[in-house]
Amino acid sequence: MKGRQIILDHLGGREAAALMVDGRLDDLLIGDEGACPGAIYRAKADRPVKGMGGMFLSIPGGTAFVRQVRGISPGQPLLVQVTGHAEPGKATPVTAKILFKSRYAIVTPDAPGLNLSRRIRDDDLRDTLLAIANEAMDGSDMGLILRSSCAQADPDEIAEDIAAMAELAGAVTSDLPGEPELLVAGDGAHALAWRDWSDPAEVIDAPGSFDSHGVLDAIEALRSAHVPLAAKASIYVEATRALVAVDVNTGPDTSLAAGLKANIAAARELPRQLRLRGLGGQITMDLAPMPKKERRVFEDTLRAAFRADAIETTLAGWTPLGHYELQRQRQRQPLTEVLP
Repeated sequence: MKGRQIILDHLGGREAAALMVDGRLDDLLIGDEGACPGAIYRAKADRPVKGMGGMFLSIPGGTAFVRQVRGISPGQPLLVQVTGHAEPGKATPVTAKILFKSRYAIVTPDAPGLNLSRRIRDDDLRDTLLAIANEAMDGSDMGLILRSSCAQADPDEIAEDIAAMAELAGAVTSDLPGEPELLVAGDGAHALAWRDWSDPAEVIDAPGSFDSHGVLDAIEALRSAHVPLAAKASIYVEATRALVAVDVNTGPDTSLAAGLKANIAAARELPRQLRLRGLGGQITMDLAPMPKKERRVFEDTLRAAFRADAIETTLAGWTPLGHYELQRQRQRQPLTEVLP
């Protein structure tokens, strides 16, 4: 089926949302259990970690770790926001730079100023949006970012969204004193789909939609490490405790350009596979053989592929053995941990 579809359903008792583009699963969100990204806590400083510039914190039900904090003493309360999923046995990663994010607006208490997404290029529209932002944030010392989704939105809806986020931010930032507590729960899968998949799409929310629209079949395919590519090339995406290994194979193609073609196809497919599988951390690509002079083409393709991906990914570069390494934020639980 052509076009975009957002399909809302449940998977294993959890909220789940699937984004289908031209009949192909492009993104998948499954509700989290425990401290999920975006949740805001009032935490209590526990002990600093020398040499790392960070500190362990106490939060309800466990511990958290925040980097680059100064002037915080043990026992002092502070507001933090969960940034990703913790590996088993490790503290929940959090940040002291809190964002209040919705469909159209992001309120930034620690970063004053009004900013618009660079994807909004029409000068008249930018002027209109800045006028809405100035009116909605009048008298506030907090910052605001208007997202690219504002380009197709109703001005009244944008103003309401800004006001709601500013009110929430004001209430939370003034609620510092007290014992560790969850102040704002992270968004569920359906709310995240509404918030982040803002391009025009058909929304389907009837019970059993995952089955009737092929989402369950696509998820079942993700249980396998094998991913077929064009021209019978393939990759294997396998997560170990230390890293995610991506092995690129040319298949039956024995031409001189087989390695480059397989590596380019792998670069274009990798962001989607990492999104769908919920994988992050250190990623090592064992590429198909290709001349060093062709590395630039591969790097440009990989950089362009990740530019459209919302999860922060650092392209670290080449190893002495010719592998390519990436570092990706752990924003989602691995699919293998949440599948029923």
